[in-house]
Amino acid sequence: MTEATSGSKVAFHYTGTLNDGSVFDSSEGRDPLSFTMGEGQIIPGLEAAFEGLKTGDAKTVTVPADQAYGDRDPNAMQQIPRDQIPDNIPTEPGTQLQMQAPNGQAIPVVVAEVSETHITLDANHPLAGQDLTFAVEVVSVD
Repeated sequence: MTEATSGSKVAFHYTGTLNDGSVFDSSEGRDPLSFTMGEGQIIPGLEAAFEGLKTGDAKTVTVPADQAYGDRDPNAMQQIPRDQIPDNIPTEPGTQLQMQAPNGQAIPVVVAEVSETHITLDANHPLAGQDLTFAVEVVSVD
């Protein structure tokens, strides 16, 4: 049986959970997720866990935040004066919006806080700063 190594195409099913046991993502009811080892297509800590696995293998791995979506970056928080935000833009905390970077790239943000004078936007990945646990089952290794 083929072992997963750099260059292998791996297909797998997974369930991702947070430290409190809540599920943040799962392939249940969907096709397996596929990636090529060594190409950086999935988070580094999860990719490393597939090294040496074969079709049919199952494993649970905890990926520390720095090998997943990184630590929360306080510099990714930005306060915007309320009067600079058009009235038609929703500003309730938790609302997902997009900002445009100077290079034109769209940046997803979440409204973190709202005060009388400012709105705080958070551009951190929603899973930044969190250790992630994945229960994986290898469907195929090619």
